[in-house]
This record gives sequence, C-alpha cells and structure tokens, in this order.
Amino acid sequence: MRRLTLLAALLALCAAAPHAQAQTTLHIGIRDDPDILDPTFSRTYVGTLVMTAVCDKLFDFDAKLNIVPGLATSYEWTDTKTLILHLRPNVIFQDGEPFNADAVVYTLQRDLTASGSFRRSEIGAMDHAEAVDPLTVRVVMKQPFSPFVAILTDRAGMMVAPKAAEAGGKDFGLHPVCAGPFRFVERTAQDHITLQRFTDYWDAARIHYDRVTYRVIPDSSIRLANLKAGTLDLTEIAPLDVAEVKQDPKLSLAIVQSLGYGALTINTGNYSKADTPLGRDPRVRKAFELSLDRAALSQVVFAGMYVPTAQATSSLSPLYDPNTVPPNRDVARAKALLAEAGVTTPFPVALTVYNTPQGVQAGEVIQSMAAEAGFAVQVNATEFGTALAVVRNGDFAMALGGWSGLLDTDSNAWSFLHSSGALNMARYGNATVDAKLDAARTVGDVAARRGLYAAVWQQVNQNLPLIYLWTPVNIAGVSKHVANFFLLADGLYRLQDVKPAP
Repeated sequence: MRRLTLLAALLALCAAAPHAQAQTTLHIGIRDDPDILDPTFSRTYVGTLVMTAVCDKLFDFDAKLNIVPGLATSYEWTDTKTLILHLRPNVIFQDGEPFNADAVVYTLQRDLTASGSFRRSEIGAMDHAEAVDPLTVRVVMKQPFSPFVAILTDRAGMMVAPKAAEAGGKDFGLHPVCAGPFRFVERTAQDHITLQRFTDYWDAARIHYDRVTYRVIPDSSIRLANLKAGTLDLTEIAPLDVAEVKQDPKLSLAIVQSLGYGALTINTGNYSKADTPLGRDPRVRKAFELSLDRAALSQVVFAGMYVPTAQATSSLSPLYDPNTVPPNRDVARAKALLAEAGVTTPFPVALTVYNTPQGVQAGEVIQSMAAEAGFAVQVNATEFGTALAVVRNGDFAMALGGWSGLLDTDSNAWSFLHSSGALNMARYGNATVDAKLDAARTVGDVAARRGLYAAVWQQVNQNLPLIYLWTPVNIAGVSKHVANFFLLADGLYRLQDVKPAP
C-alpha cells in the first residue's frame, strides 16, 4: 500500500512537471527604480509603467487619443458639475474584494484627501463622489471641470482595493492591491519587481503571460545588450541605439511620439539654492535659454528624434499651440542679458541630472553650449530616486528632467505651474498663470482652451521657471519572441493581448 501511495505521488509530480515548464515569463527592462507603487502617491513614469500591469483604470485612450472604457463602461455629464460613471460588473480586486461604486468613491476620496497625495492637484476641482447604486457613481465638482474624465485615464483613474489600502496605510505601495491583470509578488530595490498573473482578472482571456519581471537597468547600452542576448524580451531603447536594433533580425521596434516633454526646472522658491541671480532674475534664466540650441541638443543626444518645443503640450494634442515655438540660439543676446542683470561671468550653475548615459550626455551638451554665453555649469549626475528627493526638498539650482505626458494638457501643466500645484518643484507663482490654468479647467471648447494655454506659455516663457526643451518619442525594443506589443503616446506598457510569438 505504501509503495502504491509513493507511486501515485511520483505520477502526480510527473503530471505537474509539464504545467510548471509551461509557465511563461515576460522580462521587461526599465531605466529607473520606480518610486512607491501606489497610484495616489506615485510621481514617476517608471512607477506608472509597472502599475499599469497591476492597477486597471476607469478609462483609457486609444491610438487616436479617444477615451475608451476600462473599469468604467461609460459616463455622462448631467450638468456642468455632475458626472455619472457606469461601472463594469463582475470585477474583483486581487484580494477578492468586489470592485464597485463604494471602491471608486473610496479611491477618488483618497486621491483628494490623503496627506501627500500627488493626485490632489489633478482632481482638486472635485467636491465629492457618492455611490448611486453598486455600479453607478456620481461625481460632483466644485465648479465645471472639463479635463476630469481624461485625468481618469492615468493614475487618478487607477482603482485600489479599499480594505487592503486601509490595512496597508502608508505602506500600501509596498504591496499594492488593485484590479489589474497581474498581482504584485515581490520587489528588490534597484534590481527587480515581479508580478504574477491574476487568474480572476475580469478580462483574463487577453492575458497570455504567467509572470512579468521588471529589471532595473539604468544604462541604455546594457539594456540593449540584454535584449540582444535574449535575457530581456522588451525594454526602452535610447534614440542613438535605434539603428542597431533595426539591424538585428531578432528584434523589432515600437516607436510613437510622446505626450510629454523634457525640461530644465529652475528653483525659484524660498530656498538657499534659489537665492542666486538664476533663481531671482528672469533675465538670467532667459540668457540661459538663449545659450541653448535645442535642435543641436536633440541631434547629439537623441539622434534628432526629439522635437524642440517651448510648451508642455505635444503636437499630437488638439490643445497644442502652433504659435508657441522655441527661440533661436542667440549667444550675443544672452551675454547682453547677463550684463544687464549685473552678473559676473563665468557665472556658476549647478545642474542636477539623472545618472544615466542620456542624462549625463544631455547635461554635458548643455554645459558646453551655456559656457559660450558665460555660464559655468557643473553637471551633478545623481541616482534617480535621490534626484527626485533633492528636487522635492528644494536642494537644487537647476534640474534636467521631464514628464511622460498625460492625455489632457491640464495634467501636464496645472500641477507643475500653478502656485498650488503638487508637482510645482520650481516653486513658481504667477497670478496670470494661475488664473489662465484655472479658467482652462472650466471651459469645454477646445479652441478656447488652446487660447488659454497659449497665454500660459507666453507668460511662463517670460518668467522661465521651466525651460521646455523637447517633445520626446517613446521607443521600445521588442524580441521577435513577443507578439502583439504596441505603444501609445503615454509610453506605458499595456500587456493585454501581448503573447509569446508562435
């Protein structure tokens, strides 16, 4: 009898072996270690990229930037301040808690009221949300707020499991629980994040991998080497590496223009690092801008693929203002402005950049260009998380960074430029800009909103708390072992329908 039992156990193990071998893992390379994996408190692109696999949103958008259903199937405005959301039935969170109107109300109120929320600036015009019935939510605004649904296509629309969020408290982002296709398994800082397929996902038929592993590899050349070697299946590609990927028959590219921007942020706040002519005098900031050749910078660092810009709106958007264009480089004028401001040259400027090949190279090109106008730029290459903390704490003079871009210009501008904005790291305040940004939230007409944003760019480009440099492109290298991968303009990796190639 004992032998029969042992034989049965061995047969069971043998039967299980093929299933174990059939487990499929998608290996993704990411350029930075994400910040907290909590939609309410996250502020980074890489964090959002990972959360896209964990946390479904109420809405998404398609390749033509049309808003499409997600966890919400539809919506309607019953008046200018009241939005009705209709929710998808039979959805559960990864801990088994039902997704319903109460969960949506909880998440939106959390975004609005949680201390330190980076979503508060995005949905701050919301007064409250309430459950009408289990699958219907009424959202009431303080005033008309036209971008609200578009905002729900990003982190403000990512729904969290209420019980898990309450139990996790400030540590919820260490073990996030949402309603996406993959559940969080584990994370090793600066190394990797592992997710497991959520078998009860509402759209499970579109998910074809059992596990996803995100590997943190800041160096673009090392990411490319891993992709070519087959240890990565998918990764961001630097523009200067595009030609090499095209030459490899085992790889393909996904390329799409971004909704985001790259920019220099200048500290103008009440900090010691801002108490210099750069932080206090817009003429010095204008001189710095005029020392730069945006097109040459793009050519050297980004193979000419990044488009020079002077606004936070991508040309993909109907809110883009074609009349807001960057000034040409003018070193003579830059020198004259420095002299007018009484600045002794060479004038020292500490520039914080991310410690990546592209970040350092861009910093060095800026350093070289600015030197011709009389600036002595010191490039301080800093690890991604440390750089975020430095900027947030006001311990910087100038920082090179960017924003991956969201669907509506409000999400690319209000938080960064409004005096109450949660992401206003320049500590900029201007009554005209505040008024125009607020007005653009209340207007529904596209042409009127475009005009309001044009006025914002005009004022911002005089004051220059940010010097907009380029509109990026999103570039992913994909192994030929992976099928059906595509990119949208926000650059996030949506894993629905992505599968092992036959």
